[in-house]
Amino acid sequence: MKTKPAHISQADWDAVDSPELTPEDFAKMRPAREVLYEILPRETADELLTKKRGRPPTKTPKKSVNIRLAPDILAAFKSTGKGWQTRIDNALRDWLKGHKPA
Repeated sequence: MKTKPAHISQADWDAVDSPELTPEDFAKMRPAREVLYEILPRETADELLTKKRGRPPTKTPKKSVNIRLAPDILAAFKSTGKGWQTRIDNALRDWLKGHKPA
């Protein structure tokens, strides 16, 4: 990424990096489906144009479960922010290293 020189205004810098599109520019535009097959191999274009939904598949997907936790335990994990469920998962995994499940 280029660093803006101090003597150039932000507006001028932005105009150079991303000039405003004109009606003529819009008229020349074509759908990606048309253009990608002209500039990329078919397999690559197909892959880029394939709609992908949801999370990527995994060999060991996590299972959704209901679990009852003490309010203070739940509050402590939730207070750590996003990813608190993963941290509970990791805490249980650590516990299993030193204990045998019943």
